[in-house]
Amino acid sequence: MTQPTDIRRPAARPFRPRLTVVPLSLADACDAVDALHRHHKRPQGHKFSLGVLRPDGSLCGVAIVGRPIARPLDTGWHVEVTRVATDGTPNACSALYGAAWRTASAAGYLRALTYTQDGESGASLRAAGWRLVAVLRPRAGWDAPSRPRENRGTDRIARMLWEQARDHAPALPDITVLRNELRNAIECTTCGTAVALHGGRGRLPLYCSNACRQRAHRARQAQARRAVA
Repeated sequence: MTQPTDIRRPAARPFRPRLTVVPLSLADACDAVDALHRHHKRPQGHKFSLGVLRPDGSLCGVAIVGRPIARPLDTGWHVEVTRVATDGTPNACSALYGAAWRTASAAGYLRALTYTQDGESGASLRAAGWRLVAVLRPRAGWDAPSRPRENRGTDRIARMLWEQARDHAPALPDITVLRNELRNAIECTTCGTAVALHGGRGRLPLYCSNACRQRAHRARQAQARRAVA
């Protein structure tokens, strides 16, 4: 007599409530950014903003789309997703990134851009069909004695540049141009002097000279001796 076969059903997928994307005013989107975003403040302006709603009508995320901040990318045919903030609702980020590109494309733009910070996986962007374009090394920031600027939340942090583009969109500028425009530099950890970054592999430079490297080494040795004593 044949024994019955043990047939196991696949585990059911967790239920994901359907999300709805709606247009938002800049003021409403900025209020959500103030409440939800981890490291960025509200932007100064936008081209358009979007929100994503749960089935009960409550807002769970926003996306703000504006002009590209880097001058070589601000061609009039490009937009940049400058802010995306959610409360952690599953699929909210992907819904916003996908809707941002569809809205921009319908308005006639040829390319949409955005950035993620080092340590962020970019899974929501990939799920929405975005493509990784370049990895940009950390920069020292935009502040200068002649032109004071606040920390924008991306200083000294590597960033990834992503895009969605139409098939006939012109090519992006060379990565060297982008890195120069985005102030691809960090500060020496000993004296604070800007250290220019160059292309290629290897660790990021921490010091502007061998003298600063030696001073940092001696400081670490002195700290280790004090800790032992």
